[in-house]
Amino acid sequence: MTLQGLSGPRQSGEVSGTTWVGVCAVSALSVDRGVCALVRGVQVALFRLADGTVYAISNFDPFSRAFVLSRGIVGDRHGTPKVASPIYKQSFDLATGRCLDDPAVVVPVYPTRIVDGLLEVALPCR
Repeated sequence: MTLQGLSGPRQSGEVSGTTWVGVCAVSALSVDRGVCALVRGVQVALFRLADGTVYAISNFDPFSRAFVLSRGIVGDRHGTPKVASPIYKQSFDLATGRCLDDPAVVVPVYPTRIVDGLLEVALPCR
């Protein structure tokens, strides 16, 4: 499933220098599965975990150079929520974007929040 971000910012929030963009109803996200959303031209991989936490990271896998992280396997490593790339299987911390197999590699992460059941993602202002 690919989601198209809603047009326009909802409001500026607690994350300085960003714009909050409504993406979808949080209920549209399957638990422990990824989905890619095109948010203001940026491919964002969204993950909703069983505890209700929603993470947003770049969909771009720097190892395979493909936009595939939303199709990865969601899990945890020693309590750290992560997604494993479907190509070469490197794991990325969903909270920080840091590769758990090569800490020198980091993918962008985007703050999320839920407002009245709508998932919003904060993107840098352009």
